[in-house]
Amino acid sequence: MRVLFLFMDGVGLGVDHPSSNPFSQVVLPHLHTLLEGNRLVSGVAPFHGRRASLLALDANLGVPGLPQSATGQAALLTGCNVPMETGSHYGPKPNPAVAEYLKRGTLFHRLDGKTGGLLNAYPDRYFQAIASGRRMHSAIPLAVTCAGLPLRSGADLFAGRALSADFTGRGWRERLGLEDTPLLTEQQAGWKLSELALEQDFSLYEYWPSDYAGHGQDMAVAVSLLEQIDSVLGGLLERWGEPEGLLLVASDHGNIEDLGTRRHTANPVPCLLVGDPDARREFSAGLTDICGIAPAIERILHG
Repeated sequence: MRVLFLFMDGVGLGVDHPSSNPFSQVVLPHLHTLLEGNRLVSGVAPFHGRRASLLALDANLGVPGLPQSATGQAALLTGCNVPMETGSHYGPKPNPAVAEYLKRGTLFHRLDGKTGGLLNAYPDRYFQAIASGRRMHSAIPLAVTCAGLPLRSGADLFAGRALSADFTGRGWRERLGLEDTPLLTEQQAGWKLSELALEQDFSLYEYWPSDYAGHGQDMAVAVSLLEQIDSVLGGLLERWGEPEGLLLVASDHGNIEDLGTRRHTANPVPCLLVGDPDARREFSAGLTDICGIAPAIERILHG
């Protein structure tokens, strides 16, 4: 069975309060249909419906302080309680201690004959900055490269073999000044996600604008972003192969669900599963925190 992991940075399950939680006021037809009328807020999980399941996972992992991206993503990718073992939550980029976990054993290292990779494209200037030492990888691309897998490039994006970090390519045009970047609608981006994910056994797509929107504390921006994500989800679900594939949507820590703070939150994070009910039950068995994500993916891939 194929697995597509749609990683949404900085998304937690917050209280159902429209003044601070954009999930409490935004209309998300595709997500709400999956959840059979429920919103993505605290108290809904655990939910097991006809097509989807929702779990609430602990991202704090018994460590004081607020969860951070580097240790949270390392826990997601390795199955190890990285913040506990290193002594603290850390981020946004991996320090040497966290990097060691990403270098020696992640999902990407343990494909064991299965095909897999990251679906994001990176512009040429990113590779140049990494090579020069002006920039360092965040946790997910570091894990990919340390497993000997390539990061997809601008050439891949232009050829339809990858997606930009904002799904549609608009950011490459507007922020990077690459005005010939091909543009996709949100629906087309969902179709492309499905197409690319069905070409390999395990695919991961990293979406970080959700975390930036949380830090920005702008309700209108957050609502618009969630509407865009839902449109992508709608396109993806139109073409995603069930029961041959399992779609996983999960996060590393909370943020966007509480715009009353610029900081991350201690809220549980969602684990949304879409696919065959038996696969969803197998995946969710005993799953209580983000350290269980990697072992659950491996069970599905190698089961």
